[in-house]
Amino acid sequence: MSSTATGLLLGLAADRLLGDPRRGHPVAGFGRVAAALERRTWRDHRAAGVVHVALLVGGTVALARVPDQVRRPVPRTLLTAAATWVVVGGTSLDREAAAVGRHLAAGDLPTAREQLTHLVGRDTSQLDEAEIVRATLESLAENTSDAVVAPLVWGAVAGIPGLLGYRAANTLDAMIGHRSPRYERFGWAAARFDDLLNLPGARLSAALAVVLGDDPARAWRTWRKDAGGHPSPNAGPVEAAFAGALGIRLGGTNDYGGRVEHRAVMGDGPPPTRADLERARVLARRIGVAAGLTAWLTRSTIMGA
Repeated sequence: MSSTATGLLLGLAADRLLGDPRRGHPVAGFGRVAAALERRTWRDHRAAGVVHVALLVGGTVALARVPDQVRRPVPRTLLTAAATWVVVGGTSLDREAAAVGRHLAAGDLPTAREQLTHLVGRDTSQLDEAEIVRATLESLAENTSDAVVAPLVWGAVAGIPGLLGYRAANTLDAMIGHRSPRYERFGWAAARFDDLLNLPGARLSAALAVVLGDDPARAWRTWRKDAGGHPSPNAGPVEAAFAGALGIRLGGTNDYGGRVEHRAVMGDGPPPTRADLERARVLARRIGVAAGLTAWLTRSTIMGA
Protein backbone atom coordinates (compact mmCIF):
# COMPACT_ATOMS: atom_id res chain seq x y z
CA MET A 1 0.00 0.00 0.00
CA SER A 2 1.29 3.48 -0.87
CA SER A 3 2.66 5.42 2.10
CA THR A 4 1.72 8.71 0.47
CA ALA A 5 -1.83 7.52 -0.18
CA THR A 6 -2.24 6.40 3.42
CA GLY A 7 -0.80 9.70 4.64
CA LEU A 8 -3.34 11.64 2.60
CA LEU A 9 -6.21 9.78 4.28
CA LEU A 10 -4.69 10.16 7.75
CA GLY A 11 -4.16 13.88 7.21
CA LEU A 12 -7.74 14.30 6.04
CA ALA A 13 -8.93 12.43 9.13
CA ALA A 14 -6.78 14.69 11.34
CA ASP A 15 -8.40 17.75 9.79
CA ARG A 16 -11.84 16.25 10.36
CA LEU A 17 -11.07 15.52 14.03
CA LEU A 18 -8.87 18.47 14.97
CA GLY A 19 -9.37 21.27 12.48
CA ASP A 20 -6.47 23.58 11.67
CA PRO A 21 -3.46 23.80 14.01
CA ARG A 22 -4.35 26.44 16.60
CA ARG A 23 -0.86 27.89 17.05
CA GLY A 24 2.03 28.44 14.72
CA HIS A 25 0.15 27.52 11.55
CA PRO A 26 2.75 27.16 8.75
CA VAL A 27 0.47 29.00 6.30
CA ALA A 28 0.61 32.07 8.54
CA GLY A 29 4.40 31.83 8.54
CA PHE A 30 4.40 31.56 4.75
CA GLY A 31 2.20 34.66 4.59
CA ARG A 32 4.71 36.64 6.64
CA VAL A 33 7.56 35.55 4.38
CA ALA A 34 5.52 36.46 1.29
CA ALA A 35 4.69 39.89 2.68
CA ALA A 36 8.34 40.54 3.52
CA LEU A 37 9.47 39.46 0.05
CA GLU A 38 6.80 41.63 -1.57
CA ARG A 39 8.48 44.73 -0.12
CA ARG A 40 11.45 43.88 -2.34
CA THR A 41 9.77 42.43 -5.42
CA TRP A 42 6.75 44.69 -5.88
CA ARG A 43 6.65 46.63 -9.11
CA ASP A 44 3.55 47.76 -10.94
CA HIS A 45 3.83 45.25 -13.78
CA ARG A 46 3.13 41.58 -14.44
CA ALA A 47 6.74 40.44 -14.77
CA ALA A 48 7.46 41.38 -11.17
CA GLY A 49 4.47 39.32 -10.06
CA VAL A 50 5.71 36.34 -12.06
CA VAL A 51 9.07 36.54 -10.28
CA HIS A 52 7.35 36.88 -6.89
CA VAL A 53 5.18 33.80 -7.45
CA ALA A 54 8.05 31.77 -8.92
CA LEU A 55 10.32 32.49 -5.95
CA LEU A 56 7.73 31.65 -3.31
CA VAL A 57 6.05 28.65 -4.91
CA GLY A 58 9.32 27.33 -6.32
CA GLY A 59 11.03 27.75 -2.97
CA THR A 60 8.20 25.96 -1.18
CA VAL A 61 8.30 23.03 -3.61
CA ALA A 62 12.09 22.80 -3.30
CA LEU A 63 11.90 22.67 0.50
CA ALA A 64 9.07 20.14 0.36
CA ARG A 65 11.22 17.78 -1.67
CA VAL A 66 13.34 17.16 1.43
CA PRO A 67 10.68 15.25 3.41
CA ASP A 68 9.38 13.77 0.16
CA GLN A 69 12.70 11.94 -0.28
CA VAL A 70 12.04 9.82 2.81
CA ARG A 71 11.37 6.26 1.66
CA ARG A 72 10.75 4.34 4.89
CA PRO A 73 7.00 3.67 4.97
CA VAL A 74 6.07 4.83 8.48
CA PRO A 75 7.98 8.14 8.48
CA ARG A 76 6.81 8.88 4.93
CA THR A 77 3.20 8.20 5.91
CA LEU A 78 3.43 10.46 8.95
CA LEU A 79 5.14 13.29 7.05
CA THR A 80 2.49 13.16 4.33
CA ALA A 81 -0.26 13.10 6.96
CA ALA A 82 1.21 16.17 8.67
CA ALA A 83 1.47 18.06 5.38
CA THR A 84 -2.10 17.12 4.46
CA TRP A 85 -3.41 18.22 7.85
CA VAL A 86 -1.71 21.60 7.49
CA VAL A 87 -2.95 22.15 3.93
CA VAL A 88 -6.56 20.89 4.05
CA GLY A 89 -9.09 23.24 5.63
CA GLY A 90 -12.44 21.48 5.45
CA THR A 91 -13.25 21.48 9.15
CA SER A 92 -12.47 25.16 9.66
CA LEU A 93 -14.64 25.95 6.64
CA ASP A 94 -17.50 23.85 8.02
CA ARG A 95 -17.22 25.48 11.45
CA GLU A 96 -17.40 28.97 9.96
CA ALA A 97 -20.49 28.07 7.94
CA ALA A 98 -22.09 26.44 10.98
CA ALA A 99 -21.43 29.55 13.07
CA VAL A 100 -23.19 31.75 10.51
CA GLY A 101 -26.15 29.37 10.59
CA ARG A 102 -26.32 29.46 14.40
CA HIS A 103 -26.37 33.26 14.49
CA LEU A 104 -29.11 33.33 11.88
CA ALA A 105 -31.15 30.78 13.83
CA ALA A 106 -30.85 33.04 16.89
CA GLY A 107 -32.04 36.03 14.87
CA ASP A 108 -28.71 37.82 15.36
CA LEU A 109 -28.13 39.35 11.92
CA PRO A 110 -25.29 41.72 12.96
CA THR A 111 -23.20 38.87 14.36
CA ALA A 112 -24.02 36.67 11.37
CA ARG A 113 -22.82 39.45 9.05
CA GLU A 114 -19.59 39.77 11.04
CA GLN A 115 -19.06 36.00 11.02
CA LEU A 116 -19.59 35.94 7.27
CA THR A 117 -16.60 38.24 6.75
CA HIS A 118 -14.41 35.26 7.69
CA LEU A 119 -15.64 33.53 4.53
CA VAL A 120 -16.20 36.18 1.86
CA GLY A 121 -14.64 39.39 0.59
CA ARG A 122 -17.93 41.10 -0.21
CA ASP A 123 -19.51 43.86 1.88
CA THR A 124 -21.78 42.11 4.37
CA SER A 125 -22.98 45.13 6.34
CA GLN A 126 -26.39 45.44 4.67
CA LEU A 127 -27.16 41.81 3.82
CA ASP A 128 -30.46 40.31 4.91
CA GLU A 129 -30.83 36.68 5.98
CA ALA A 130 -31.42 35.36 2.46
CA GLU A 131 -28.31 37.08 1.12
CA ILE A 132 -26.22 35.92 4.09
CA VAL A 133 -27.28 32.33 3.42
CA ARG A 134 -26.49 32.67 -0.29
CA ALA A 135 -23.04 34.15 0.37
CA THR A 136 -22.23 31.46 2.92
CA LEU A 137 -23.34 28.66 0.64
CA GLU A 138 -21.42 30.03 -2.34
CA SER A 139 -18.27 30.29 -0.23
CA LEU A 140 -18.80 26.79 1.15
CA ALA A 141 -19.08 25.38 -2.36
CA GLU A 142 -16.06 27.23 -3.78
CA ASN A 143 -13.83 26.58 -0.79
CA THR A 144 -14.71 22.90 -0.61
CA SER A 145 -12.91 22.75 -3.93
CA ASP A 146 -10.08 25.17 -3.03
CA ALA A 147 -9.38 24.02 0.52
CA VAL A 148 -10.19 20.30 0.39
CA VAL A 149 -10.44 18.69 -3.02
CA ALA A 150 -7.72 20.55 -4.94
CA PRO A 151 -4.95 19.96 -2.37
CA LEU A 152 -5.84 16.27 -2.26
CA VAL A 153 -5.61 16.13 -6.05
CA TRP A 154 -2.12 17.64 -6.00
CA GLY A 155 -1.11 15.47 -3.06
CA ALA A 156 -2.09 12.39 -5.06
CA VAL A 157 -0.19 13.61 -8.12
CA ALA A 158 2.95 15.03 -6.53
CA GLY A 159 3.08 14.05 -2.86
CA ILE A 160 4.28 16.55 -0.26
CA PRO A 161 5.63 19.02 -2.87
CA GLY A 162 2.21 18.97 -4.54
CA LEU A 163 0.42 19.61 -1.27
CA LEU A 164 2.62 22.46 -0.08
CA GLY A 165 3.19 23.97 -3.52
CA TYR A 166 -0.55 24.12 -4.12
CA ARG A 167 -1.20 25.75 -0.76
CA ALA A 168 1.56 28.31 -1.39
CA ALA A 169 -0.01 29.27 -4.72
CA ASN A 170 -3.49 29.38 -3.22
CA THR A 171 -2.31 31.59 -0.36
CA LEU A 172 -0.63 34.00 -2.77
CA ASP A 173 -3.84 34.24 -4.76
CA ALA A 174 -5.69 35.20 -1.56
CA MET A 175 -3.03 37.78 -0.70
CA ILE A 176 -2.41 39.49 -4.03
CA GLY A 177 -4.56 37.84 -6.71
CA HIS A 178 -7.41 40.34 -6.54
CA ARG A 179 -8.28 43.49 -8.43
CA SER A 180 -7.03 46.63 -6.73
CA PRO A 181 -4.79 49.51 -7.80
CA ARG A 182 -1.78 47.83 -6.16
CA TYR A 183 -2.36 44.30 -7.44
CA GLU A 184 -4.08 44.72 -10.80
CA ARG A 185 -0.82 43.85 -12.59
CA PHE A 186 1.47 42.55 -9.83
CA GLY A 187 -1.14 40.01 -8.70
CA TRP A 188 -1.98 38.78 -12.20
CA ALA A 189 0.42 35.81 -12.11
CA ALA A 190 -0.82 34.64 -8.70
CA ALA A 191 -4.45 34.72 -9.85
CA ARG A 192 -3.82 32.97 -13.15
CA PHE A 193 -1.56 30.30 -11.62
CA ASP A 194 -4.14 29.57 -8.94
CA ASP A 195 -6.81 29.27 -11.65
CA LEU A 196 -4.63 26.76 -13.49
CA LEU A 197 -3.90 24.64 -10.42
CA ASN A 198 -7.59 24.56 -9.46
CA LEU A 199 -8.87 23.36 -12.83
CA PRO A 200 -8.78 19.61 -12.00
CA GLY A 201 -9.97 20.01 -8.40
CA ALA A 202 -12.93 22.17 -9.36
CA ARG A 203 -14.11 19.69 -11.97
CA LEU A 204 -13.73 16.79 -9.55
CA SER A 205 -15.64 18.77 -6.91
CA ALA A 206 -18.45 19.49 -9.35
CA ALA A 207 -18.57 15.86 -10.47
CA LEU A 208 -18.75 14.65 -6.87
CA ALA A 209 -21.54 17.16 -6.14
CA VAL A 210 -23.45 15.67 -9.07
CA VAL A 211 -22.95 12.10 -7.86
CA LEU A 212 -23.49 12.73 -4.14
CA GLY A 213 -26.21 15.38 -4.23
CA ASP A 214 -29.95 14.92 -3.95
CA ASP A 215 -30.66 15.28 -7.68
CA PRO A 216 -27.79 14.12 -9.94
CA ALA A 217 -29.59 14.85 -13.20
CA ARG A 218 -30.47 18.38 -12.15
CA ALA A 219 -26.97 19.01 -10.81
CA TRP A 220 -25.40 17.86 -14.10
CA ARG A 221 -27.81 19.96 -16.13
CA THR A 222 -27.20 23.07 -14.02
CA TRP A 223 -23.43 22.64 -14.19
CA ARG A 224 -23.46 22.38 -17.98
CA LYS A 225 -25.96 25.20 -18.47
CA ASP A 226 -25.00 27.82 -15.89
CA ALA A 227 -21.32 27.43 -14.92
CA GLY A 228 -20.08 29.55 -17.82
CA GLY A 229 -21.91 32.60 -16.52
CA HIS A 230 -19.64 32.81 -13.48
CA PRO A 231 -16.54 35.05 -13.78
CA SER A 232 -14.35 32.31 -12.28
CA PRO A 233 -13.55 29.25 -14.43
CA ASN A 234 -13.37 27.15 -11.28
CA ALA A 235 -15.97 28.54 -8.88
CA GLY A 236 -18.57 28.43 -11.66
CA PRO A 237 -18.71 24.64 -12.10
CA VAL A 238 -18.70 23.96 -8.35
CA GLU A 239 -21.33 26.55 -7.42
CA ALA A 240 -23.55 25.55 -10.33
CA ALA A 241 -23.30 21.86 -9.41
CA PHE A 242 -24.13 22.65 -5.77
CA ALA A 243 -27.13 24.74 -6.88
CA GLY A 244 -28.47 21.89 -9.00
CA ALA A 245 -27.69 19.21 -6.43
CA LEU A 246 -29.57 21.13 -3.73
CA GLY A 247 -32.37 22.36 -5.99
CA ILE A 248 -31.72 26.04 -5.25
CA ARG A 249 -30.65 29.25 -6.97
CA LEU A 250 -27.26 30.94 -6.50
CA GLY A 251 -25.68 34.02 -8.04
CA GLY A 252 -26.92 37.59 -8.23
CA THR A 253 -25.57 40.97 -7.17
CA ASN A 254 -22.50 41.20 -4.92
CA ASP A 255 -21.04 44.39 -3.44
CA TYR A 256 -17.28 44.33 -2.87
CA GLY A 257 -16.89 47.55 -0.93
CA GLY A 258 -18.19 49.83 -3.65
CA ARG A 259 -17.40 47.58 -6.61
CA VAL A 260 -20.68 45.94 -7.58
CA GLU A 261 -20.80 42.72 -9.62
CA HIS A 262 -23.98 41.43 -11.22
CA ARG A 263 -23.41 37.70 -11.60
CA ALA A 264 -25.47 35.27 -13.62
CA VAL A 265 -28.03 33.18 -11.78
CA MET A 266 -27.15 29.50 -11.40
CA GLY A 267 -29.93 26.99 -10.85
CA ASP A 268 -33.67 27.19 -11.36
CA GLY A 269 -34.85 26.60 -7.79
CA PRO A 270 -35.78 29.04 -5.02
CA PRO A 271 -33.21 31.11 -3.10
CA PRO A 272 -31.42 29.05 -0.42
CA THR A 273 -32.67 28.95 3.16
CA ARG A 274 -30.98 28.08 6.46
CA ALA A 275 -32.11 24.49 5.96
CA ASP A 276 -30.37 24.46 2.58
CA LEU A 277 -27.18 25.69 4.23
CA GLU A 278 -27.25 22.66 6.53
CA ARG A 279 -27.81 20.38 3.52
CA ALA A 280 -24.87 22.05 1.78
CA ARG A 281 -22.63 21.38 4.77
CA VAL A 282 -23.53 17.69 4.60
CA LEU A 283 -22.83 17.64 0.86
CA ALA A 284 -19.47 19.38 1.35
CA ARG A 285 -18.42 16.80 3.95
CA ARG A 286 -19.41 13.96 1.64
CA ILE A 287 -17.39 15.51 -1.16
CA GLY A 288 -14.36 15.79 1.12
CA VAL A 289 -14.52 12.11 2.07
CA ALA A 290 -15.04 11.04 -1.55
CA ALA A 291 -12.14 13.22 -2.68
CA GLY A 292 -9.92 11.63 -0.04
CA LEU A 293 -10.82 8.15 -1.21
CA THR A 294 -10.27 9.19 -4.83
CA ALA A 295 -6.83 10.57 -3.97
CA TRP A 296 -5.96 7.41 -2.04
CA LEU A 297 -7.06 5.16 -4.90
CA THR A 298 -5.28 7.26 -7.53
CA ARG A 299 -2.00 7.34 -5.63
CA SER A 300 -2.18 3.65 -4.69
CA THR A 301 -2.96 2.29 -8.14
CA ILE A 302 -1.30 4.76 -10.51
CA MET A 303 1.34 6.90 -8.86
CA GLY A 304 3.11 4.35 -6.66
CA ALA A 305 4.80 5.16 -3.32
